[in-house]
Amino acid sequence: MAQFYSPKRRMTTRQNSPVLTLTVDNLDPFGQGVAHHNGKAIFAPGVLPGEQAEVQLTEEKNKFAKGRLKHLLSCSPQRVKPRCPHFGMCGGCQQQHADESLQQQSKAAALVRMIARETGVTPQQEPVIAGPQYGYRRRARLGLLWQPKQQRLVMGFRQAASSDLVPVTQCPVLHPELEQLLAPLRACLSALQVAKRLGHVELVLADNGPVLVLRHLDALKEDDRQALQAFARTKNVTIYLAPDSDSLEKLCGETPYYQVDGLRLDFSPRDFIQVNDSVNQQMVAQALEWLSIQPNDRVLDLFCGMGNFTLPLARRAAAVVGIEGVATLVANGQYNAHKNRLNNASFFHENLEEDVEQKPWAAQGFDKVMLDPARAGAAGVMSHIVKLAPERVVYVSCNPTTLARDSKVLLSAGYRLARVRMLDMFPHTGHLESMALFINGSAPEVAAK
Repeated sequence: MAQFYSPKRRMTTRQNSPVLTLTVDNLDPFGQGVAHHNGKAIFAPGVLPGEQAEVQLTEEKNKFAKGRLKHLLSCSPQRVKPRCPHFGMCGGCQQQHADESLQQQSKAAALVRMIARETGVTPQQEPVIAGPQYGYRRRARLGLLWQPKQQRLVMGFRQAASSDLVPVTQCPVLHPELEQLLAPLRACLSALQVAKRLGHVELVLADNGPVLVLRHLDALKEDDRQALQAFARTKNVTIYLAPDSDSLEKLCGETPYYQVDGLRLDFSPRDFIQVNDSVNQQMVAQALEWLSIQPNDRVLDLFCGMGNFTLPLARRAAAVVGIEGVATLVANGQYNAHKNRLNNASFFHENLEEDVEQKPWAAQGFDKVMLDPARAGAAGVMSHIVKLAPERVVYVSCNPTTLARDSKVLLSAGYRLARVRMLDMFPHTGHLESMALFINGSAPEVAAK
């Protein structure tokens, strides 16, 4: 998720803080309108480009200020009615008031601007990889809070910039199978004897049905276990119990799995999987195309998780080595490689801050490199990738700031930035995902499709 300003100290709003009449000329990835006044950027949530509004300042710094919408004076044709009744209170979405094209355009433009500013290379804007705007989330975590005065259990998402829960009865960005569980699930949990001692509930939609992980702070009595099992039978849900952050007990149901590139990947409900299945399928296909895998290629997949890219790569390459820092994901990757009969895929649990060149599995070198790091990026391995000198590198990023930073290492080593695409992995939110292709030396570029 890109952040274009980073206030270190929040200032309290003055009682008589000024009200400015502003015309917004841009939209940041968080859905905040950006206007300018006396040479200073003013961030105004809820205002779209082209709209004029009265904005009351709430925070001022030397180079920017923040304000709240006081009165909208004109409306953009790209303003739409938010579909969610909780929009504006729930902190999950920031952009449901903007239409799809504006959201994607503003994020793609922000990505190009950031890369150009940091690297001096201005990528050509390409079509956004996108899927459904609603009903796309196959994973969510809802807080649970017992209110003693009202004698009720609240289930919901956090408010923006707050720890308070917004009771949620609908969530249109959730996959319909998960959204339909919200009301009956809260009713079921409210009736448990342990209702006052619940932490949160995670919902995951596997290809073989919904999965529920319940964090409970006290041991469950047999009556509660039976009530949960009855709910599972009625709603066709797999239930796991989590008495603490490390333990997981399957109460009932099947092992969850999802499919990508014709492969089945079993996973634990706490394992990382991409939230947006439609975009994930397209992303994997695009990475395979950009890497242009040949039958004799050796491929290195860094930050590989449990094999979302590794196993599809193994269907096409001579050998693929997946490196991951989380041991449980490595074990799951090995299991799924064996289950899919991909004997040319190997997984290793490694600290990616160390020199990968010195590892036995790197002795034969690699023709192509794939990496999909967390928000912190891949600063610890970029110089090692350069030493391996692969023909092509595909970098999938959830943070354009670290993508731009890490790109400079490859560009300085003679790679060229051949392709960049924005991934609309989280519509209506401030998350900006992307992928980039780097080609070594004078190798031919991949033709755009």
